[in-house]
Amino acid sequence: MLSTFEVLAEPNRRRILDLLLVSERHVGELVQALEISQPAVSKHLRVLRESALVEVSADAQRRIYRVRSEPLRALDDWLAPYRRLWDSRLDALESHLQEME
Repeated sequence: MLSTFEVLAEPNRRRILDLLLVSERHVGELVQALEISQPAVSKHLRVLRESALVEVSADAQRRIYRVRSEPLRALDDWLAPYRRLWDSRLDALESHLQEME
């Protein structure tokens, strides 16, 4: 199984998540929006589903996909210390630039 980082490294998978963040969609809508083949979209959805980043439900013969927030929360938790580091560096840069004026 791929890690969340490996799954999200693929640009089309990130685009799919971006689309699903706005609203639930079925495969046909994703194919239209992404302008890539249906088999390629299905392959990316399978990887996203296996990594638990999306879930699927049946609506008659359609499969409706939606984002699952839990794996993304774990990723956000992992990034938190780095975000603090970036913020402190940006604050230091801002102070330095103000001193230069």
